[in-house]
Amino acid sequence: MRIIDKVAVVTGAAGGIGAAVAQRLLEAGARGVLLTDLDATRLDATVRELAAGHGDRVAGRAADAADTTDLRALLGLAEERFGPVDLYFANAGIGGGAGLEASEEEWSRALDVNVLAHVRAAKLLVPGWVERGEGYFFSTASAAGLLTQIGSATYSVSKHAAVAFSEWLSVTYGDQGVRVSCLCPQGVETELLMAGTRSADATERAAARAVLESGDLLQPLDVADQVVAAVAEEPFLVLPHPQVLDFYRHKGSDYDRWLRGMRRYQKAVR
Repeated sequence: MRIIDKVAVVTGAAGGIGAAVAQRLLEAGARGVLLTDLDATRLDATVRELAAGHGDRVAGRAADAADTTDLRALLGLAEERFGPVDLYFANAGIGGGAGLEASEEEWSRALDVNVLAHVRAAKLLVPGWVERGEGYFFSTASAAGLLTQIGSATYSVSKHAAVAFSEWLSVTYGDQGVRVSCLCPQGVETELLMAGTRSADATERAAARAVLESGDLLQPLDVADQVVAAVAEEPFLVLPHPQVLDFYRHKGSDYDRWLRGMRRYQKAVR
């Protein structure tokens, strides 16, 4: 798919990967990009910054990307301002270091934001894309969705589910014009990751350290460059850290050996 003259919605776009993706989409010639995030203050600042260089091709609205009512309003606003949505970047996500002690509420919120937000958006978008014969669903999961996340059960499980939903979406609708890609980075310098390094919770600090020590720390714009390139090439897995594919192959070739290695690594970072 070509980005030029297309309409995109990017969630979790007040900063980090989402804001960087929005910037690169505008630079690539998108007709309009709608940014959304729960953090209205940061979102407004990001939209103003992008509008300074791209004028009325950018808009923003604070919303909960996991709420169906908010999603309908976002898609309606995007269509009103720019036209029907061609690309949807399901980038909003939450972290956390909880293990078995995680509450039901923490589990529910992780699954709601990291998985069901994607499901709800797809339910609103995919029927129209099938009818038009074209659309692109770009999911931000994590290397944790292919491997695991030391410390956080809620993050690891919900990101695995995000990858699984993207796979299902591609298998089910890929022959009907719906493109699907799944972004699975490791360490990216975002507030979500860096907050873990400052956490008072030892498990959250260990989780952040595990990510930081597993490979290069990328900048959001580096990841956004690969996202834009992926839209043109349409691969399913988008891996800004190439070693993730090696780790994934090792995992699949000998699961027990991989689990033993992860247990050793867990001891090293705690």
